[in-house]
Amino acid sequence: MSEASSTGSRVAIVTGAARGIGAATALRLAQDGCAVGVLDLEESAGKDTVQAIEAAGGRALAVGADVSDAEQVEAAVARVAAELGAPTVLVNNAGVTRDNMLFKMTEADWDVVMNVHLRGAFLMTRAVQKHMIDAKWGRIVNLSSVSALGNRGQANYSTAKAGLQGFTKTLAIELGKFGVTANAIAPGFIQTDMTKATAERIGIPFEDFIAGAAKEIPVQRVGQPEDIAHLVSFFVSEGAGFVSGQVVYAAGGPKA
Repeated sequence: MSEASSTGSRVAIVTGAARGIGAATALRLAQDGCAVGVLDLEESAGKDTVQAIEAAGGRALAVGADVSDAEQVEAAVARVAAELGAPTVLVNNAGVTRDNMLFKMTEADWDVVMNVHLRGAFLMTRAVQKHMIDAKWGRIVNLSSVSALGNRGQANYSTAKAGLQGFTKTLAIELGKFGVTANAIAPGFIQTDMTKATAERIGIPFEDFIAGAAKEIPVQRVGQPEDIAHLVSFFVSEGAGFVSGQVVYAAGGPKA
């Protein structure tokens, strides 16, 4: 068991955990000893992640919920608490993109991105923090992005991801006295279905898209979901208890 195994017997919730960064994070936290609530829009979507965790000897539960819906969020957290135990680790990873240039972006494109990223993180954190406060221990990790620094065609996504950084810092201030830390990770180019969709949108073969991105990254490769999962594991560990309110750009090189 890894260094972060001090989280053993804890219960974690990871949103958007059916694939990509969310699935890798759920698997890593299970490896660290957490029971994991695998949240995604449809319960069936999380089955593969749950099966992988259980095959490795861990405990997990797939739960379907729209993180932007308050009633669904409360029901999902209550179910995790009832079936796995009170959650004291939360990873707000659920995300969507609706990329377009500003003059083409619709109100619906703006709203859905804000609702999933910002409203979703708010609702999930509000629902879970009560369990953390009762336990006098908690870990919150929010997934931001290098797009928070600005990115052409992503006015909605960039704004949401920047907002998550302010949200994280405020959580750290408000919840610190209860033994709860809050940190954010801002990934760079990570090889996922989401970046594949971006390549398709701009008409570039994914392999070429990856190769071109890797040339611009100091470590000369694109990131993998496991790279982010390792960092989540650190933030969730007992050893990270004095690290709070931080934003780490996990991008293979420095970001301002």
